Amino acid sequence: MSQREDIPIATRRDFVVRAATAFASVGCAATIWPLIAQMGTNAATPPPEVMYVDLLGIPPGGARLLRWRGTPVFVRHRTREQVRQERATPLASLPDRLARNAMLRDDAPAVDSNRTHVGHEEWLVVNGLCTHMGCILTSTPRGENGEAWFCPCHAARFDASGRVRAGPARTNLPVPPYQFLGANRIRIG
Repeated sequence: MSQREDIPIATRRDFVVRAATAFASVGCAATIWPLIAQMGTNAATPPPEVMYVDLLGIPPGGARLLRWRGTPVFVRHRTREQVRQERATPLASLPDRLARNAMLRDDAPAVDSNRTHVGHEEWLVVNGLCTHMGCILTSTPRGENGEAWFCPCHAARFDASGRVRAGPARTNLPVPPYQFLGANRIRIG
């Protein structure tokens, strides 16, 4: 008697059914996988247009670097002295006399009040790329010599209002659209 005759027919049938089921399951998964994978976000999809920022972790005189729509954005908590100093800066002493604020007219002057929100003068939100060649700016912690940002590539300098003060950059840092949702929270975008 051979070994094949010892195996019951039901066991052979169970094996064939299980093998066919496994084969069909793998084939079904291989077919459905591309359909499921295409439902995810595309790597080329831009980040969200809106970003919420909690301001509690930024001490007076400090700044926080964020990424909004793929570009760096600085949120600076200015001291009362910095606000006073920037408000006293005469418009005639600025290389760029335009506010460059996305929430104002294109011809708005670059006075400090046109770069911040009324009632929240201590907070400033600006694009973190140098307007000369697009290098990421370095934040100076205490605003030495009235400066708040420095370009490590070509030595452009910007004050605590994001206005160009020295170096090869000729335009102020743009202010993105943002609004206060409370005393300690803003929405950029």
